[in-house]
Amino acid sequence: MAHSIELLPDESIDARVRAEWQALADAGLPSAARIRASTNRPHVTLIAAGHIDGGVDDALGACAKDLPLPCRIGTPVLFGHGTRRTLARVVVPSAALLAVHRRVCDIATPFLGDNGAFAHAAPGNWTPHITLARRVDTTQLAAVLDVLDAVGSLEDSGSFTTVRRWDPDNRRDHIVAGGPAATTP
Repeated sequence: MAHSIELLPDESIDARVRAEWQALADAGLPSAARIRASTNRPHVTLIAAGHIDGGVDDALGACAKDLPLPCRIGTPVLFGHGTRRTLARVVVPSAALLAVHRRVCDIATPFLGDNGAFAHAAPGNWTPHITLARRVDTTQLAAVLDVLDAVGSLEDSGSFTTVRRWDPDNRRDHIVAGGPAATTP
């Protein structure tokens, strides 16, 4: 699994994304709600790599000054190739969001494993988004969109309030800026 540094949204955006997750699951469609871990939260991945050393946490604390960071959630989008895709909500890029992304990438680079960051998360290649479901078959797309329409438009403004580092090796998320000053097991 990939290590990552992520932005977590405010409670309102979190609740609205979780409502979409649940509606998809209730309809028998792929959904991020099926992941039962307590660390499964709506988020935007800023950087992903094969490994991110925990020493980055102190350096990332500097990002607290950027929080809360305004955000705007947009339309559904599909990523991937073939018949199985990832369904997400676009996070509309802003100059502030792109600046935070670049700052996090610059801070994190010395703490990455030998292979560095995954190319799709690099500045210039990154598409900010919140994942709704993985392995969505393209034949399910009409049903997925019907479910999302029934929940109501998520396209809304809010803010990112927390920066966390996800460590899949230990199944732990580390809050490094904003949010509660605690680590969730």
